Amino acid sequence: MHKRYCGILLHITSLPSKYGIGDMGPYAYAFLDFLNSCEQKFWQILPINPTDGINGNSPYSCSSAFAGNALLISPEMMVIEGFLRPAEVKLPLPLAEGKVDYARVTEFKEKIFNTAFRRFQKLRGLSPGAEGDSPLQDFDHFVRAQHYWLEDFALFTVIKAANGGRGWNEWPDSLKARQPRALKEFYRRNISNIEQVKFIQYLFFRQWHKLKAYAAGKNVNIIGDIPIYVNYDSVDVWRHPSFFKLDRKGQMKFISGVPPDYFSRTGQRWGNPVYDWAHLKKVKYSWWVKRIGYALEMFDYLRIDHFRGFTSFWQIPAHEKLAVFGRWAKGPGGHFFKELAKRFKPLPIIAEDLGEITNEVIELMKKFGFPGMRVLLFAFDGDMDGNPHVPANYPAHCIAYSGTHDNNTIQGWYLQEAKGHEKANLPKVLQTKFTPRNLHWTMIDVLMRSRAETVIIPMPDFLGLRVEARMNTPATKVNNWQWRLKANALTRRLAHKIVRITQKTDRGVNHE
Repeated sequence: MHKRYCGILLHITSLPSKYGIGDMGPYAYAFLDFLNSCEQKFWQILPINPTDGINGNSPYSCSSAFAGNALLISPEMMVIEGFLRPAEVKLPLPLAEGKVDYARVTEFKEKIFNTAFRRFQKLRGLSPGAEGDSPLQDFDHFVRAQHYWLEDFALFTVIKAANGGRGWNEWPDSLKARQPRALKEFYRRNISNIEQVKFIQYLFFRQWHKLKAYAAGKNVNIIGDIPIYVNYDSVDVWRHPSFFKLDRKGQMKFISGVPPDYFSRTGQRWGNPVYDWAHLKKVKYSWWVKRIGYALEMFDYLRIDHFRGFTSFWQIPAHEKLAVFGRWAKGPGGHFFKELAKRFKPLPIIAEDLGEITNEVIELMKKFGFPGMRVLLFAFDGDMDGNPHVPANYPAHCIAYSGTHDNNTIQGWYLQEAKGHEKANLPKVLQTKFTPRNLHWTMIDVLMRSRAETVIIPMPDFLGLRVEARMNTPATKVNNWQWRLKANALTRRLAHKIVRITQKTDRGVNHE
């Protein structure tokens, strides 16, 4: 990222579709066409791993660091690829357009996955050992190529379902402790359900790589997002308990979080297990190396959430109810990234360095050339010289945002959150006049004119939307991760406006 570029932040679930949730279908391709027509280089998304449904379907709350979220599979693409017939994807009742209804979407998609898998099984029975470029051969190749994580994920998913959705720590001891004989016996008795989980993952990755290839053809790079932590109730912790700080019974000794910050006075108690970095170091960070390698196949760039956690991380004793009782523990630092740099050249990482950042974090980023993030909505506290989010203070090597998935929209912030002194500081920070109605375009213009090599604007800010388009409010669990783009929102007029500001600030892809 050394030339001047820009892009749009929009999670896949926020795309329009008639199936109640954004997916990897026609609208995703249409959005890539839109990005290309606006000369945008980047499409930034949120994590695309399976969500657990417990934390409001947060994409940062994943049951696997490797598997794909089946809700993102497009029914229309399944029809095009011959896995379903058109009549089989007709909705009994229309699904809401403006928000994701996770319960109804899950119910509908499970039904169509069942139908597709039954047909696939019949095909399998008719054509054992199929040759050529057939879905059967393609599926078998996928299973072999993804063996590292797929077998465990399929087994984990089916055992969990067989135990009423309970966490792995509440399973029968033999399965909880992964005793080989018990696993083998469970596998034998549930082979069809386990194969179905693999089949659904095959559909996901088949659609994803087609979409990514289309993005490359449109000269659009995809920025993926990796949460630093995984859920306690995840296949990763069940399969690799020694990589986490657990006791002999498999219970968490410490829980992840952050101390008091901009979002919460008592800090945030995230609830994930923290890593046992000393043990990971002994095995040359094998699980993390696999995770980064997998992510580099999926995305062009990786934003690592909570980058600070690699130098030091906030660990809260598991019995404590408040994050404020945690303390800092040492992370793996440069040693970890040296191991990654040996294996992956280049190492296209974006460091999420928001919050209180130490000199150690800054040095680590400099050493490996990782750009950090700047967020314009954090620029108005009055500290013009010391605030890194003030555009006048941006280094060239950074990614500048109007806001992130955790912020209100620009208009929502101005109308609902901005304090009197922040509103008073707007003209000083922006160094230009504005009207409240056009504040979002003024802020976008200021960011685009800044020194930042890369600017990413969340889609709601281009549209001037208010709080109804906020994606997430940290430390809350209601009404998050639901906002969706309206099907008619990406107008020619909007594209013309975006391309004009992009070209004017020398960020268009056509200047390459």
